[in-house]
Amino acid sequence: MALSATVFKVELGVSDVDHGYYADHTLTVARHPSETDERMVVRLLAFGLRAHRLGDVDGELAFGAGLSTPGVPDLRLADYTGRILEWITVGQPDGRALAKAAGQADQVVLFPFASGVATWWRTVAPKVAGLPNLSVVRIPHEPVEQLAQSVDRRVAAQVMVMEDQVTMTVGGVDVTFAPEPLQ
Repeated sequence: MALSATVFKVELGVSDVDHGYYADHTLTVARHPSETDERMVVRLLAFGLRAHRLGDVDGELAFGAGLSTPGVPDLRLADYTGRILEWITVGQPDGRALAKAAGQADQVVLFPFASGVATWWRTVAPKVAGLPNLSVVRIPHEPVEQLAQSVDRRVAAQVMVMEDQVTMTVGGVDVTFAPEPLQ
């Protein structure tokens, strides 16, 4: 018998001072049985970091089908015609997957977060250096680990961005860190 996704209800407050975006989002997040709490936290963080784009476009920022459906973004910012403005993914995909995403979206934003990012990036960076619409922003692993410990099926979370520093709160645990642009 196949395991089904676990559904999380998240009240996410976003205060993005750098972009002048302030909003609360009620989210339903499905976590695939093979997805870790860390990966889910980074998906929520990615939503918070990219939510300011909703003020720029007439569209929707939505979670993708997840790990059960390869070849789809973790998050997708699309206008109401269906055009993918931003293909947002987390983790450490290979160069081929990133090139395919770059051909399907105006912009690809990648958030790698695990402890092996430096090694992975040395291998993948030369393969994706020619993709002008790819942005890669490393999320430090230690804060993600701390936040993942406080994930619950119903959780309040907050993402605050100010002067390129991020403070994320999940279930009462606060961490502050600086995402590192890699490309």
